[in-house]
Amino acid sequence: AGMNGTAIENFVCVIYNVSFMNCTWHVGRTASGDTQYFLYWKASRKEDLTECQNYIKDNCGRHTGCRFQNVTIENKKAYFLVNGSRSGQNIQSHEKMIMLYEIEKLTPPLNVTVNCREASHVCEISWQPPRTSHVKNHACFKYEIVIEDK
Repeated sequence: AGMNGTAIENFVCVIYNVSFMNCTWHVGRTASGDTQYFLYWKASRKEDLTECQNYIKDNCGRHTGCRFQNVTIENKKAYFLVNGSRSGQNIQSHEKMIMLYEIEKLTPPLNVTVNCREASHVCEISWQPPRTSHVKNHACFKYEIVIEDK
């Protein structure tokens, strides 16, 4: 239900620094300036929908995103619902299912060290895997090293 073009567009979520998640969207094409959006989500079927507690707002004060803390991935599929309100008009809702592990932006590898021996022109580079909440097998990571001669 709701007038065409009032639903949000370009809904995107990203998880970063292991447990923080930002979800953002664009205001609907035909949504008026007094339209307000509300994001609800649940990280599993067993949970109840909960509303965003930390909205990102545009210059008009409309909600255009949400910041989450303490998000756990654990290969979960999350359900998102964004609906809206405006006096005298129904706003179209937007629903999306997202596999949380697919939207995680990994941290860089940790504790990178380089030890070079000038006499043999050999360098040893070592590091620890990036922090993540859901990858238990560190053999899953592949690394690429770019060496620039200076």
